[in-house]
Amino acid sequence: MQSVASAIRAALLTGNPRAKCFAARDVARRWRMGRLAFEFDTEMPDAPAWPDRPELLEPKQMPKRGKFGSERGRIALWHSLAHIEFVAIDLALDMAGRFGGEMEQEQGREFVSDFLYVAADEAMHFALLARKLETLGSHYGALPAHGGLWEAAHSTRHNIAARLAVVPMVLEARGLDVTPATLGRVRAAGDEHGAKILARILDDEIRHVGFGTKHFLRQAEASGENPENMWKSLVRTHFRGPIKPPFNDSARLAAGLSRGFYEDVAI
Repeated sequence: MQSVASAIRAALLTGNPRAKCFAARDVARRWRMGRLAFEFDTEMPDAPAWPDRPELLEPKQMPKRGKFGSERGRIALWHSLAHIEFVAIDLALDMAGRFGGEMEQEQGREFVSDFLYVAADEAMHFALLARKLETLGSHYGALPAHGGLWEAAHSTRHNIAARLAVVPMVLEARGLDVTPATLGRVRAAGDEHGAKILARILDDEIRHVGFGTKHFLRQAEASGENPENMWKSLVRTHFRGPIKPPFNDSARLAAGLSRGFYEDVAI
């Protein structure tokens, strides 16, 4: 029987976006059906395989999107969202494959199950957004994209608690904050199809942040540390960007992320 680690590694090293979506969902399905062994017999790559396009740029090099009401602005928005979800597939796969073997088998199996579930969700989100771009006469890769999204994963590759603190509890939690306003703009523009996509993503991301928070709290308990203090210390060490309002407190709380974690580190 193939190991779950080797199956995850193969999915990470799949560069074609459509094939990566299929691979991520296939790994999650085979794991759920008991067709992958709980074995970690291979290391995760330092970086996943990605397609030649989009061109990846530093944040300061990214061109301005333009106004949402323009065709260019709409395409730029959906392209940006598609790229975030594409990278999120690899973030979830790497989480499961890199750290799933670091804990007792029962907790490790739950950890792998949770983050393969996330990877399958992110693959579905990307597919929805890629099709949305196609309805607008564009495609994923047509525009440049933010090149720094994998940086948080690379910088926390040796520390499970830091990875949980930064990726689900900072980066994905930020999505909970900004998505409602984007959804409102899309709906106000009369794009109900786009609004439904964003509403689905928002609901799923609450669950994803909840998985990260749950496993972070277990790490804090195992180390005997106060979870909020531990999170703040790890974020200050491993996350370069600001933690900035406004916060979607209700969505964050639904994911188990209370204001005690983030309010006094916000700028």
